[in-house]
Amino acid sequence: MKIEHREAKRHVLTVTVDNEPGILAKITGLFTARGYNIDSLTVADISEDHAISRITIVTGGPPQVIDQIMAQLERLVPVHRVIDLTEEGPHVERELALIKVKGKGEDRVEALRIAGVFRANVVDTTTESFVFELTGAKDKVDGFISLMRELGLVEVGRSGIVGMMRGAEGA
Repeated sequence: MKIEHREAKRHVLTVTVDNEPGILAKITGLFTARGYNIDSLTVADISEDHAISRITIVTGGPPQVIDQIMAQLERLVPVHRVIDLTEEGPHVERELALIKVKGKGEDRVEALRIAGVFRANVVDTTTESFVFELTGAKDKVDGFISLMRELGLVEVGRSGIVGMMRGAEGA
């Protein structure tokens, strides 16, 4: 059962957790059990001793729903900190995508021209295809993929959103 919210607003949450088996399942289970949707989910080890991970979750909902999600996340034992980047202030969001495009002749030239405009890197090439690497805001990635559809898009792999507060302070 998906819960629809008229005043749903997109939120980027960062969750710092102990890097232990099952924590991701606990967090996604919390969302599933309450009918909250996860639009994007990324996880990475962030400590030198591999003891801490950072989970970035993009979700949506009115303020009371987001507050409830954050409170429930904070109650999980291996969770150290939950931050709503959207509410905290200015932050940076990025996504990585690998985009495979096939083509010959003019389509190939046009794909390379567009890649240059978007600052996409060619990370693999054959005589009939390219794999581009693109990093940027979600809208930038979406726009590049949309243009590549017309030129022979074959496959897309996306990392999901990662985010960080602007300024000198750490989370």
